[in-house]
Amino acid sequence: MVRGLVLAMAAPAGTQQVSAWVQFIPFVLVLAIFYFIIILPMRRRQKKVQEFLDALKVGDRVVTTGGIYGSITKMNDKSVQIQIADKGYQGQEPVVADTTARES
Repeated sequence: MVRGLVLAMAAPAGTQQVSAWVQFIPFVLVLAIFYFIIILPMRRRQKKVQEFLDALKVGDRVVTTGGIYGSITKMNDKSVQIQIADKGYQGQEPVVADTTARES
C-alpha cells in the first residue's frame, strides 16, 4: 500500500517528463549559431591574412595599418623591415577610397 502512494507522488497525473536530450537542444542550437556567425568567419579571415603574409617577399610594396606606404627590404620569421616611401606616396592610387574625409 505504501509503495503505490510513493509512485503516485513521484509523477503527478497528466504531466509528462521531458527527456534530458530535449532540454539539451536549445544549448546545442545556441552553440551552433555562435559557431557559424562568430567563429567560422573569423577562421576564414585569419586564413586569408596568413596566406597574404606567407606570400609577401622582399620588394613588395605595402601599406601599413597606420596608412604608411613603403617597400619590404628585409624579412625573417619574426619581423619585416620596411623602407618608407618618400612623402608617403608610391605613385599608385589606394585600393580603397578614403571615406572618412570630411565634406566642406
